[in-house]
Amino acid sequence: MATETATGAAEASSGGMPQLDFSTWGNQIFWLVLALIAIYLILSRIALPRIAAILAERQGTISNDIAAAEDLQAKAVDAEAAYDKALVDARAEAQRIIAVAKADMQADLDAAIAMADTEIAAKSAESEAAIAEIRAGAVASVKAVAKDTVKEIVSAMGGKADAKTITAAVTARMKG
Repeated sequence: MATETATGAAEASSGGMPQLDFSTWGNQIFWLVLALIAIYLILSRIALPRIAAILAERQGTISNDIAAAEDLQAKAVDAEAAYDKALVDARAEAQRIIAVAKADMQADLDAAIAMADTEIAAKSAESEAAIAEIRAGAVASVKAVAKDTVKEIVSAMGGKADAKTITAAVTARMKG
């Protein structure tokens, strides 16, 4: 404790903190000004130009990146427009292909219908000719059967008729 008391007494006799001793203020101000000038020169000649260069480089990089982004955005807009145009063209081409396919199918269908109509007309004409032939054959058969039947009926009744008279009677009756 004695050393602490001696140190405290020495400080009390010197007047407290040495920075606040008015007898050393001249030297302290001189070294303060010299240190401030040295710091100013170091900062202004070395540190601040480097910082300014780094900031300028960053600003240039940011400006270049923004310009590149704007360029890419413009290219994206152009690509989107080209895509939209290609999509519209593709849809138009698809519609054209569909229209051509429909026209081809309709032409094929019309040709098939015309061919079917021709075949039906030919078969109908053949059928009508066959029916007319059958009808003519049936009329001839009916006349022959009618003549034979009349001849047999007249014979069964005890009469006698010649073939000319029977043919005339059957023909007159078939006419109406």
